[in-house]
Amino acid sequence: MNSKKFFKSGLAALLSIAMLAGCSNKPAGGGSSKGEGEKTPEPAAETVKANVKVWGPQEDQSKDNGEWLQTMCEAFNAAHPEWELTFKYETCSEGDAKTNVGTDPSAAGDVYMFANDQIPDLLKANAIAKFGGTILDGIKKANSQTTVNTVSYDGAVYGVPFTGNTWFMYYDKSVFSDDDIKSLDAMLEKGKVAFPLSNSWYLASFYVANGCTLFGENGDNADAGLDFSGEKAVKVTEYLVDLVANKNFADGDVGTVADAKAFFSGTWDYQKAVDAYKDNLGIAQLPTITIDGQAKQMKSFAGSKAIGVNPAGALYKEHPEIAAALAAWLGGTEAQQKHYELRNIIPTDTSIKVDDPLAKAQMDTMSNTSIVQPLQANMGNYWGPAESMGKEIVNGTVTKANAAEKTEAMNTAMNTSVVQ
Repeated sequence: MNSKKFFKSGLAALLSIAMLAGCSNKPAGGGSSKGEGEKTPEPAAETVKANVKVWGPQEDQSKDNGEWLQTMCEAFNAAHPEWELTFKYETCSEGDAKTNVGTDPSAAGDVYMFANDQIPDLLKANAIAKFGGTILDGIKKANSQTTVNTVSYDGAVYGVPFTGNTWFMYYDKSVFSDDDIKSLDAMLEKGKVAFPLSNSWYLASFYVANGCTLFGENGDNADAGLDFSGEKAVKVTEYLVDLVANKNFADGDVGTVADAKAFFSGTWDYQKAVDAYKDNLGIAQLPTITIDGQAKQMKSFAGSKAIGVNPAGALYKEHPEIAAALAAWLGGTEAQQKHYELRNIIPTDTSIKVDDPLAKAQMDTMSNTSIVQPLQANMGNYWGPAESMGKEIVNGTVTKANAAEKTEAMNTAMNTSVVQ
């Protein structure tokens, strides 16, 4: 999002919550009487001074990576002559936020970076605030709906996303054409494809393609549960039985299947793909699968990393508008562009034009072929039964003859084991 737009119009539009209502409705009067036409002079605006504690990973603060965090905070300071801010930088990785911020929010960073799946834990600790107003509008405008959903919980948005987390497809361009990669079934006619079917994080993509849902269409309806029931799910299980039987399919990735000409993973396996396919490396969003003669779009789980505001911090209590504006800036267009240039942190802001296939594949996948990994307590019920199903399909225990029985058993297990 273009953060500058938010600095000039209602920065108090932070977090549509009553804590911002520092504007008390004072009754008129109490001063000397003025004659008609006389106006009380406007008081001179005073520069607001504030200390700001910012938490982020060490990599974003190191000289080797251009001191991204310090650079962006100082640029924010320069953009706001009405504020005189003194920054204190401390180290906390996105993955450690729920522990380091949640343990003692009053001592934690005023603004910090976090992984989206930590939102429920941060809320329990009263360590994260929700966004509203023009900042919320900017988040929605700059990101795909899936990305917005990754930082949404119970109808509110709790972070400014700055990079995504999902998986997509690596392939050998000398084997598969641009048309081939649109369909997994077309690819299987041309060369060996590896897919981690026994890993439940990946398995869901097939079932979701044919209408199965995890806590409703958007993952935000706890009462909807995990719906891997009925004919829609059985058809997928049958498809997967045939998939495993295909001589051009293997469970795994290019590291475990040496002759694989395509595999599915995320940015963390980029070097593995480079080593395997070299100049022929292609990277793309997910293909479709064919069920009952119809193309069905595979969809991967998606998450994000984001900037959060700490409502227990000293800055928020005194100047919530500063905390909100800084979060919007650090997750905004300019900051994401700089993050990409300095550390190859792939942006979520859809207005940013990326110039490499890896970044494009992740952004395309986040926008087009993914669903948010639900932030529901009972999401924990999914992993075990799904993993068992994937492994049983791979080892041949699941067959077309027992596909309906096995699928229903998986669905029952997902919806009867309650995570506390």
